Amino acid sequence: MADHSQERPLHELLSRDMVDIYVGPENTHWILHEKLLCYRSRFFRKIFYYDNKTAKYKNHTYGVPEEEDGPFRLFVGWLYSEQVPPARHEEDLAWLFDLYLMGEKWEIKSLQLDVLEAVRQYYHDNDTWPELRRVQYIYANTAPESPMRELLMQCVARMLVLREDGLPAHWEKALRHNGPLAVDIILCVQKWHALEADRVPDVREESVMSFVDELEHRAEVIGCPFGHEEKLVHGATTRGWGSGRRVGEREN
Repeated sequence: MADHSQERPLHELLSRDMVDIYVGPENTHWILHEKLLCYRSRFFRKIFYYDNKTAKYKNHTYGVPEEEDGPFRLFVGWLYSEQVPPARHEEDLAWLFDLYLMGEKWEIKSLQLDVLEAVRQYYHDNDTWPELRRVQYIYANTAPESPMRELLMQCVARMLVLREDGLPAHWEKALRHNGPLAVDIILCVQKWHALEADRVPDVREESVMSFVDELEHRAEVIGCPFGHEEKLVHGATTRGWGSGRRVGEREN
């Protein structure tokens, strides 16, 4: 959780100057204390504060039509209390993730930290892991260096490594189509030096049939790659490296 001990007292930030924020497609109207909003957010300081070049205040109103009322209501609550409500159910995380994205967009580090802690606490207390849709949503709306990405990715990496029943089909499909997530997970696992080397399978020390048989079985279950139905010969299709063509030779 963010350290708010060095923050200015709330009463010092409740000036008489107010700003109008219009939220969502319905333009829900919020009236907020300008000094408080600008103290918390560097983004809004650029919007509302005095412009030395023009010697004028920039704006008194601002619209965020892309935001939803629910998450913005959480933002207003945090703005005046510096508290993020804990998630009681998985569904509660949807608004928390949107609240976090507001923190990134509006350059409010303390809000980001508070939401990160709330999300971490939810997964810890409920002994559960992020759902695929949550991870995909965050990856689609954040930059590679996003702390929320890191939190969710590390949770997923641990979940996938410790699972005893294999990789779930929906996660396998997602990792095949989301290169950044797959790479992040690999890099994360590589950093886990605490994992004993002798517990990590070394494909160089086992017969190739140990994975060829598995690939053949998978092909029989889900069909050959790219929709082809060529017969498998010793684990390879009659096209590709089992076709008799040399490596690198083009197919006519």
